[in-house]
Amino acid sequence: MNRLASATSPYLLQHADNPVDWWPWCEEAFAEAKRRDVPVMISVGYAACHWCHVMAHESFEDAAVGALLNEGFVAIKVDREERPDVDAVYMTATQAMTGQGGWPMTVFATPDGTPFFCGTYFPKPNFVRLLGSVGTAWREQREAVLRQGAAVVEAIGGAQAVGGPSAPLTAELLDAAAAQLAGEYDDRNAGFGGAPKFPPHMNLLFLLRHHQRTGSAESLEIARHTAEAMARGGIYDQLAGGFARYSVDAHWTVPHFEKMLYDNALLLRFYTQLWRLTGDPLARRVARDVARFLADELHRPGEGFASALDADTEGVEGLTYVWTPAQLVEALGEEDGRWAADLFGVTESGSFEHGTSVLRLARDVDAADPAVRARWQDVVRRLLALRDTRPQPARDDKVVAAWNGLAITAIAEFVRLVETLGAAGHASVGGAAGADGDANLLEGVTIVADGAMRDAAEHLARVHVVDGRLRRVSRDGVVGEPAGVLEDYGCVAEAFCAMHQLTGEGRWLELAGQLLDVALARFAAPDGGFYDTADDAEQLVTRPADPTDNATPSGRSAIVAALVTYAALSGETRYREAAEAALATVAPIVARHARFTGYAATTGEALLAGPHEIAVVTDNPAGDPLVAAAYRHAPPGAVLVAGRPDQPGVPLLADRPMRDGRPTAYVCRGFACQQPVTTVDDLLAQL
Repeated sequence: MNRLASATSPYLLQHADNPVDWWPWCEEAFAEAKRRDVPVMISVGYAACHWCHVMAHESFEDAAVGALLNEGFVAIKVDREERPDVDAVYMTATQAMTGQGGWPMTVFATPDGTPFFCGTYFPKPNFVRLLGSVGTAWREQREAVLRQGAAVVEAIGGAQAVGGPSAPLTAELLDAAAAQLAGEYDDRNAGFGGAPKFPPHMNLLFLLRHHQRTGSAESLEIARHTAEAMARGGIYDQLAGGFARYSVDAHWTVPHFEKMLYDNALLLRFYTQLWRLTGDPLARRVARDVARFLADELHRPGEGFASALDADTEGVEGLTYVWTPAQLVEALGEEDGRWAADLFGVTESGSFEHGTSVLRLARDVDAADPAVRARWQDVVRRLLALRDTRPQPARDDKVVAAWNGLAITAIAEFVRLVETLGAAGHASVGGAAGADGDANLLEGVTIVADGAMRDAAEHLARVHVVDGRLRRVSRDGVVGEPAGVLEDYGCVAEAFCAMHQLTGEGRWLELAGQLLDVALARFAAPDGGFYDTADDAEQLVTRPADPTDNATPSGRSAIVAALVTYAALSGETRYREAAEAALATVAPIVARHARFTGYAATTGEALLAGPHEIAVVTDNPAGDPLVAAAYRHAPPGAVLVAGRPDQPGVPLLADRPMRDGRPTAYVCRGFACQQPVTTVDDLLAQL
C-alpha cells in the first residue's frame, strides 16, 4: 500500500501512484522493517530535482522494480526540503562512503536507521542489481553489514560533532578569507570553481561588506564582475527575471533550469546591496526583476513564497525557455528576430540541445542609448508573451519557513532602498537606467513585492508559529508536522527584524525575540555553537550540527546573523554575546574554507563594524532625507529604524526626542552613542 496520497509535500505526492509501497518518514516504517526483518531503502529528493524525476520514471514507476522493493525492503520517501535534518544525516553518510553527494540520494539502512550502503542516482539496470546484492548481503552477511553500518555512524558522528576549536573572528581572519576568495576567483568567467558553477551569493555579500570596511577595490571588482557575468548569462532568465540553480558549464551559459526560492532571495539581496553601494544600472535592473519574479512567479496570495519552479517541463528540461533563430523570426518578424538573435546569442548551431539556445545577453545594453534600450525591452515583452503560451514548469508550492525568511529580508532591503532613495532619483546615479518609464516600472514592482513580503511575514507569524515553536513547512494554508530546524529559527527571526525596521512595528521585534529565546534554550551546544535540531526533536542516528554555508546559510550562520541584528535593535547584550560565542566556533573554518562560510563571514563584518544602530526620529520615515542618507551610507550590518519618538515596542526610538522640533538622527556603535544630529552632513560624518 502506497501511503503518500495524504502527504503535504508535492515531492511525495509525485510518488503517490508508484507501484512502490512507499512509507513517509515515520516510526511506523522502521517498526515494520523490524517486524519483517528487512532493510530500509530511504530515497531522498525534492520536487524540482531533474534526476529525481529520471530515477522515478525509470525505476519507481516500473512495476517489476516496485515488486522487488516491496518484497525485500521497506521503502521510505523523504522530501529533503521538509526534513533537512534527515537529509543532513544521510548526506553526510553518503559523502563519507562515496566522496560525493547529490539527489536523488539512495540509502540502505538497518531497521534502526543505521546506514550501511549509500549512493545517489542509479540507472534502472544498476538499481535492480543493487537491490539483489543488498538483499543477499542482508540475509547472508548480516554481521558484516552491521559492522559497516556502525563504522558509518561513527564516521558521521565525528563529522557532525560540536566542541571543536574556536577563536574570535577577527579582522585578520576576514581579511585572509577575502584574500583566499580572490585567489580562487575565476578571473576569466567570474565566480569560483569550474563546472558546474553555482551563484556564490553569500560570498558576494561578504565581499561587498569587506569592501565597505577596508576599501578593497579587488573585493568590489570580484563582486561586480560576477554580478555582470551571471546577469548576462543563460543562468539568468533574460525575459522574466530570476536565476536558475546553477550553470552546467563554467561560463554561466547553460543552466540547470530549476529556480529555487533561496537562490533568488539571496541574489536579490546581493544585487540590491550592489546597487545601493555603487548605483550600478545593471544591479538595479536585476534587483528589480528578481523582486518581480519572486512576487509574480513564487508568491502564493494569502500565504508565502513557493519553494521552486521545476527543472523540467512535461519531462523535458528547458522546454519552456530555449529558442532557435527561426523561432525568434517567427515571433518578432525578420528584422527584429535577427536583431534579437544577435542580442541574445541565439545561433543555428545552438548552445543547448537539438540546435536550441538559452537566451543570454551577448551585448551590453544597460548603458546603451534610449532607442536601443526601448527596442530591447519591447523585444523582451513580446518574447515573454509568446513564451507564456508554451507549457510551463511545475511549481513546488510548499512554503519553507527558512527560505521565506530569506525572501522577506531581501525584499525588505529592496523596498527600503527604493523608498528612501527614490526610484528615479537614485537611478540617475547609475546613468542611463533612470528613464521615466523604467522608474515607473521599478515603483510598480516595489509595490507588488512589498505586498508579497508582508503576506509572507504574516503567514509565517500566523501559521508557522505553533505554541511558541516554529514549524518547517506549510501548504495550502495548512502547517505541516516537521519541526523547524535551526536555519528556520535564524532566517525567520532575521526576517522579523527586517520587518521591524521597515515598518517600525514593535510586534515583529517581539516575535523575533521569542524565536531566538527558543533557539538559545533548545538548540545551543555546550561550546557556544548550535545543533541543527532541538534537544526535544526526533532522535536520528546522529544529531546534525553542520557549521558550513552551502546552498543556504547554515543554521549556525543564520542564527548568528539574527542574534546580532536583534541585539542591535533591542539593546540586549546577551544576544550579542551568544552570537560572538557561536561565531567563534566557525572562525577556524572561515580561515581554511572561505567559500563555505560566506554568511558567517558576512555577519563577522557586521560585528567588526559595530554594528551601527541608527535611529531617525521623524514624522516622515519614507521621505526624510536623514533616513535616505542613513540607508545609502549605512556601514556593514547596520540596523536602521525611523519613526516618531517613543513608539511602543521600538527600543531604538525610546527616549529620543526631536531636537528643536527637527528630524534627528541618533547613531550608536556597539551600544556606544554619538551626539544626535539634524543635518545630512553631520550624519554622514558620523557614518
